[in-house]
Amino acid sequence: MDDEGLEDSAILLMSLGEEEAAEVFKQLAPKEVQKLGETIARLKTVPRERVDVVLAKFTAVAAAQHMLVNDTDEYVKNVLRKALGEDKASLLLDRILQGTDTTGIESLKWMDAQSVSELLRNEHPQIVAAILVHLDADQASLILKELPERQRNEVLVRIATLDGIQPTALKDLNEVMSKVLAGGERMKKSTLGGVKPAAEIINLLGTAVETSVLDFIREGDADLAQKIMDNMFTFDDLEKLDDKGVQCILKEVQSESLVIALKGATPEMREKVFKNMSSRAAETLREDLDSRGPVRVAEVEAEQKEMLKIVRRLMDEGQIVLATGGADEFL
Repeated sequence: MDDEGLEDSAILLMSLGEEEAAEVFKQLAPKEVQKLGETIARLKTVPRERVDVVLAKFTAVAAAQHMLVNDTDEYVKNVLRKALGEDKASLLLDRILQGTDTTGIESLKWMDAQSVSELLRNEHPQIVAAILVHLDADQASLILKELPERQRNEVLVRIATLDGIQPTALKDLNEVMSKVLAGGERMKKSTLGGVKPAAEIINLLGTAVETSVLDFIREGDADLAQKIMDNMFTFDDLEKLDDKGVQCILKEVQSESLVIALKGATPEMREKVFKNMSSRAAETLREDLDSRGPVRVAEVEAEQKEMLKIVRRLMDEGQIVLATGGADEFL
């Protein structure tokens, strides 16, 4: 939700009054509650015209909505059971409603990182990994920062190699976390974990911790460490570079390689490159891109990977920084 949308939502909630607003907040996720709360606190005064616009917009949107079924989960369960019988319906429901029965894990999302880390500090790294993959990457990274270094490293190895969670494992989580984690009798294997979630979490840990984690993983499995590094940032993430960083990279890249790499770039990434070149060089690059025929995806990816190697080297040398939004602000 953008800033305007947040303000509109905050204004609407303030217009509803405390009781009604409280009922709305009960339906929101922790992050949504935090963002809306911060926005409400910031809006000391609101012009009457703005309030009228927000209320009119809400009325129009609400009028276009119609609730066909009060409880969609229960509806689909009953329909499938009547149509297919209990056994066949159960097989399909396992897939359709997978992951919906994780209310216990939801409670962790409302807790601060230090409290969660205290709960997990003495648990096996595999259990900690299975819990953290249910959380957002930024919350997981804050929790990991509170854990001892060795446990943190071992947990991230297991997140990177986690290939789903079996029903029995989720039952174990329920026993470990007691009332905090509530596992159902037939909770299904979830497609959680893997190299990418591990990379996203490491991205948010900051440079010093990142180096320690990757060195630890590399000692045990060099291929896994490389896969994680490959997922830590992508070509499109270069949009996060400031103009000075882009200019620094352009000095290192051959024009032919740049043309091929940009064939697979987003329009925003292309514009960022153009604006950091002289108008003459940018015009030449535009012409080369337009005149260049189809390029094989493998060739584009290869050139982009070579550019990312240059980026990593320049980052290691301290010449450029890539903003990630983590606690250190830079990767």
